[in-house]
Amino acid sequence: MSQNRLLLQFALRHPVWIGLTIALGFSGALFNGVSTMLVIPVVLGLLGEEVNLKGAPPILQQVFSGFGKTGGESQFLWMMGFILLAILLKNITGYASTLSSGHLSRSLVSDIRKEGLRLLLDVDLDFYIKTKVGDLMNRLGGEIAAAATAIRTAVQMLSTVITIFVFIIILLSISWQLTLVSTLLLAAVSLANNFFVKRAKQFGQQLSDQSRDYSVAVLEMLSGIRLVKATGSEPHEYQKLEQLIHDREKADFNSQANSALIAPANEMAGLTVVIAILLLGRIFFRGQLENLSAVLLTYLLVLFRMLPFVGQLNNSRSSFANLAPSVSVVNDFLRREGKPFMPKGHIPYTGMAKGIRFESLAFTYPGHDRQVLNHVDLWLPKGTTLALVGSSGAGKSTLADLLPRFYDPTAGRILIDDRDLKDFETRSLRQSMGIVSQDTFLFNDSVRNNLAYARRDATDDQIIEAAKRANAYEFIVKLPQGFDTLIGDRGVMLSGGQRQRLAIARALLRDPEILILDEATSALDTVSERLVQSAIDELSRDRTTLVIAHRLSTVRKADQIAVLDKGRVVEVGTHAELLKQGGLYAQLHAMQFSEEPQTV
Repeated sequence: MSQNRLLLQFALRHPVWIGLTIALGFSGALFNGVSTMLVIPVVLGLLGEEVNLKGAPPILQQVFSGFGKTGGESQFLWMMGFILLAILLKNITGYASTLSSGHLSRSLVSDIRKEGLRLLLDVDLDFYIKTKVGDLMNRLGGEIAAAATAIRTAVQMLSTVITIFVFIIILLSISWQLTLVSTLLLAAVSLANNFFVKRAKQFGQQLSDQSRDYSVAVLEMLSGIRLVKATGSEPHEYQKLEQLIHDREKADFNSQANSALIAPANEMAGLTVVIAILLLGRIFFRGQLENLSAVLLTYLLVLFRMLPFVGQLNNSRSSFANLAPSVSVVNDFLRREGKPFMPKGHIPYTGMAKGIRFESLAFTYPGHDRQVLNHVDLWLPKGTTLALVGSSGAGKSTLADLLPRFYDPTAGRILIDDRDLKDFETRSLRQSMGIVSQDTFLFNDSVRNNLAYARRDATDDQIIEAAKRANAYEFIVKLPQGFDTLIGDRGVMLSGGQRQRLAIARALLRDPEILILDEATSALDTVSERLVQSAIDELSRDRTTLVIAHRLSTVRKADQIAVLDKGRVVEVGTHAELLKQGGLYAQLHAMQFSEEPQTV
């Protein structure tokens, strides 16, 4: 979608507030213009000067006569009261317009952020591989706020244009000749402002780029803080971030300096316009100047009251140009075209009767040429365990990622009870699965909330029972606040084995029908591995399980073992059968156990 369509799409969700903002702006302009028309006659009348409106434009005569023909100070006092009332109403509508505009801005920010979050939750994993998390955080934060401000600025520009239009109508009714000249002069001023508008867009692009680079760098530094400290790279990281801060502040200064020039430039240009109109008025009203002095002064006052709105419009144009790069970034972020989205399927997954079949599977990662899986055929009966083994890069984890549909195969298909995986609703399918991987993710929250993440309605007894079955209960109760202990970002307060047992307890609590174990014990010491393996055995009991294993000792009891090599299945059988064949599995087994230290 184009930038203008993006603005329109979100703005049109709030037609009432946009209409109210514009209506309040129009009302304020009307009150402002009419009260301004009466100022000069009232001032002259109260000073004892004769107010001669003979030959004046009809609008002045009609407004003036609307307060009666009694003459004297009472007429002017009534007019003064009307002026004060009109100014009061103008300020009330201005205050209401500010509140309306603020509500509109907050609503727009909320809408755009919700749309962004919905997209991030819907998009496939491949999107995150190609996009930096810091960049996403910058878009969800500053860029979306700037885009919403751009929409509010556009609404304000429309309201300002309406206000200027009301003033021009009043000016035309007083003197069309002077108004024609004024319009031409003010149009020239607006054209001159294009210089500032173009610079504002350039500086806005620089500021957007610098903000993105800074956000990405800070998040990467915080994510890798252990490596930063381990390598003594704090000075390097500080210097890099310091330079990014300096570059961002420089871009911000340039943008601010450009915006600050607009007001004084417009003020000087406006003053020049007033002086020009005054000189031209002497020419147009030559011979009638004494009789029409009130008219000329009224015209100049109305014009003078309009000039700030012209300056405000030029400022808004500059601000809008400055925010345009953010609108472009958010537009690209929210656009769903070109992003990977997986078809959701339409059949709710209710359970398995037979098993899972991998049929002629082939897979290549998006944007890559190398085929990771090639013609894979496997059968996993219900309630049994299939182990995938092989060297690094053989395609084991990729095959496991296809089962919960993190990716779809580029050829072939996966069947559950003879039905294609793509036919099932993705959410219900994934809710039937439990995944425990080597890289366990835990939230910076309590142990209890981490365990219950996949099953929010779990009772305390169910949580405790799952922890016991996962061999996690003993270490949990020894924590400072037990199940209510906060475990830090990604579970940093816990050991690797403890994190794995929490992940297994979380899976047990969910009670999945299908279980995927991705090298869940490969990074653990011997004691932790035994505890985790015992928990895995408990978790795997009577479930359909797909295991990825680096240590072959953990898969000896598997119902069948598939050996992968360069994306192909080269051997399938039990542990004993594969050893007897003397093929690749036997070689891997011999290599591993020859490297393990002998116990005495």
